[in-house]
Amino acid sequence: MVSSKTYDRILTPPRTSFFLFGPRGTGKSTWSLREFPGAHRVDLLNESLYQSILGNVGLFAAELAPLPRDTWVIVDEIQRLPPLLNEVHRHLAERGLKFVLLGSSARKLKTAGTNLLAGRALTKTMYPFLPEELGDDSSLERVLAWGSLPIVWQSETPAETLKAYVQLYLREEIKAEALVRNLPAFARFLPVAALFHGQVINVAALARDSGTARTTVAGYLDILEDTLLAFRLPAFEAKLRVRERKHPKLYWIDPGIVRAAKGNLGKPSVEERGALFEGWIAVLLAAYRDLRARFDEFFYWASAEGTKTEVDFLLRRERDYLALEVKATGRFTSHLVQGLEAIAPLPGLRRRILVYLGDRRLRVRGDIDVLPLPVFLRELEKDALWP
Repeated sequence: MVSSKTYDRILTPPRTSFFLFGPRGTGKSTWSLREFPGAHRVDLLNESLYQSILGNVGLFAAELAPLPRDTWVIVDEIQRLPPLLNEVHRHLAERGLKFVLLGSSARKLKTAGTNLLAGRALTKTMYPFLPEELGDDSSLERVLAWGSLPIVWQSETPAETLKAYVQLYLREEIKAEALVRNLPAFARFLPVAALFHGQVINVAALARDSGTARTTVAGYLDILEDTLLAFRLPAFEAKLRVRERKHPKLYWIDPGIVRAAKGNLGKPSVEERGALFEGWIAVLLAAYRDLRARFDEFFYWASAEGTKTEVDFLLRRERDYLALEVKATGRFTSHLVQGLEAIAPLPGLRRRILVYLGDRRLRVRGDIDVLPLPVFLRELEKDALWP
């Protein structure tokens, strides 16, 4: 199962300074060293270096002083020392150095009133491996079971690596960075939050099931998002003569991580597969929005009366919309497109698509396209989804 193969990432390196955020294990350091081979690197995961600069920030400036103009500087785990951004800003503005600022959490950078370089640096995101990057090695069954984090994908023991990953997250992202006051409570929250993968967030239920106050749970959800392990997908208010849901859905960034958080790393059950498949597609959409600008933003849509009139994803590109339903089944039946039928009156709706695991491409109900997963992936990669 282990692979030492090097995969090309679809992230295009900017020509100017930039932040690159992504969960640990997504390959940020590997990518940056490969794309900027002559760069000067400052690795804040090196505890000795971290402690020395923590005690004297001037050492960072002294290390940059000999570097000639236009030199690229990679700073790994920048969130560990946000004050360094003042020096980064100065060297960028006065000396013409260019920076790749890697981070596995944006929380401290957002909450500390940090100097975010006054718009002088772009912000990019690194995702787990995408099918386009894996090529012939891509495997849906493997992704649903273990995810596609590079650190896991190339491991001989993916289950053990995922277990260690969750513990590392609790120890180094949460405890070491003092992001919560009560680590045991946060540890109880994680597996409960994992059960809400692909579901509308119910803070009261999360609080009840994890034995935690509602206000605390709301803060924990922010931490999950700020540490890049999950994101919230907002509801779209289409105003189609029905009362619509307004609470966001929760999606974890990788199937392997969410399964490890639940403590369930056996073969995915039939009940799991739907949420895992939908969540994986959600991450692909986020990646192609951020890395390839395939569309501007996306939502989900559902009526408040029940689940029969729901559309998993509604993509917006300028004033046009594309409705997308995702089903982990290999057999088409008419009830799979009920949500797509319900959203048909939406102004600006240009296409309706059902993605499924069958091998037949169909057109039903006049203009609803039923696409096998490989066809959908090709259209997404080639920007052929929009009519």
